[in-house]
Amino acid sequence: MGVRPGDDPGGEPDRDDEWVLGAIAAELRDTEPAAVPGRLCAVAVELLPVDGASVSLRGDGLLPVQLGASGPQAARLAQLQATLGDGPCRHVLEAGAPVFARDLAAAGCADRWPVFAQQALGAGVRAVYALPLGSGAVCVGSLDLYRDTPGGLTDGQLRVARLLAGVMTAALTDLPYGLRGDDEPWLNGLAADHDRVHQAVGMIMAQLGVGADEALARLRADAFAHGRTALEVALDVVAHHRRFDTP
Repeated sequence: MGVRPGDDPGGEPDRDDEWVLGAIAAELRDTEPAAVPGRLCAVAVELLPVDGASVSLRGDGLLPVQLGASGPQAARLAQLQATLGDGPCRHVLEAGAPVFARDLAAAGCADRWPVFAQQALGAGVRAVYALPLGSGAVCVGSLDLYRDTPGGLTDGQLRVARLLAGVMTAALTDLPYGLRGDDEPWLNGLAADHDRVHQAVGMIMAQLGVGADEALARLRADAFAHGRTALEVALDVVAHHRRFDTP
């Protein structure tokens, strides 16, 4: 992340809220609505000392809906949390409060998310900062920031992260910020993969004669056992490349 005008290379950047919001608006100018989540993740990497970012929307009892990521590694980490049903993102969606995992190698994080921490460390990630999207008691999603070095964020950096989360919340709830290009909901098409998971769970239910929770658990277990994501296995199920009622 390069030093910008007004930054103090030896301390926190000298950025007030107006500057940050102006920088975000400039980065989003002329961005198609459906590309906003991914673009905001890229902006997070530009404005903060992090190496990746992803945005997920609260699901309806199945998996969180991944809306965007700054790159393949961040997208994979978001899918990993969805597959495991655990990790900072899951805790944020459940509690509606931020989670700051400053060092995934530390005992506290390893004990809290043993499998996720191991997998994330294997991918070169040492810290995760997850912020809720929403207001008050209503959490609609999570902004997850990933870093390859341990440590926390300064007060100024946390303020920038919260501003980014606020802009994303505004987009999700369709408030002004110029994030709609026409009369169609800007989320159209972004949750198509989530629909495939729904379809796959229904097919597994029919194949095994089990309920939705058991079918999802089987899907997740199969994905983890084979080093894949739940979405990848779901796509195979829908394409009739994978059945759960045969050896």
